[in-house]
Amino acid sequence: MATGYSKSPLELLNSSHQSKVLKAAIFSRFVLLILSILWRTLLAPYDTSAPLNPTCLHNPSPPLPSPLLPSLGSAIEKGVVWDSVYFVRIAQCGYEYEQFYAFLPLLPACMFVFSQTVFAPLVPLIDYRAVLALSGYVVCNVAFIFTAMYFYRYSESLYALFSVGGCYYLVSRANNIAVLWLALSGFARSNGVLNAGYFGFQAMHQAYDAFYLKKSAF
Repeated sequence: MATGYSKSPLELLNSSHQSKVLKAAIFSRFVLLILSILWRTLLAPYDTSAPLNPTCLHNPSPPLPSPLLPSLGSAIEKGVVWDSVYFVRIAQCGYEYEQFYAFLPLLPACMFVFSQTVFAPLVPLIDYRAVLALSGYVVCNVAFIFTAMYFYRYSESLYALFSVGGCYYLVSRANNIAVLWLALSGFARSNGVLNAGYFGFQAMHQAYDAFYLKKSAF
């Protein structure tokens, strides 16, 4: 008599689907990497901020010896554009300027930790800034893969769609559509019922405006 636990057909089906989602998420990351490399190789970048790397304002680090694989490090750093310039800079030098505070610290902190631990042996090969960029790339893509799994398992994508869409229509004053979308978010996730709080906030805001305008009239 078998005493081991055997999975039900539904559990086997879910496991198969999760495996497909995982493979698709990983495959999409490789496709994105290949497209990024092709884009950088064939076309001139619109954002030319990648090579900008001035000395840190606070506690500047001593110059490191030249990396053993400078071309590889340079290729990685060419991908540091747009917002990633700020994230890499914060991980490297901290919050130097006021506008840096628009970028929250979790990702730079993860990049710093990975650059000091897992990817630390790569610093002599490709330079520290390239290691920071590589750390950020790995963190973001691993997070994407796990996010895909949670989206599949918990219907988070539908919940996010109807929640964000409902908020958009609410601020656009399309209240009837907002009610429909936010109600549908409750059918995707049980905590969608909390989205009713947006209407409570809107009512309070309207009451405050009405009271303030009425008071100003006298």
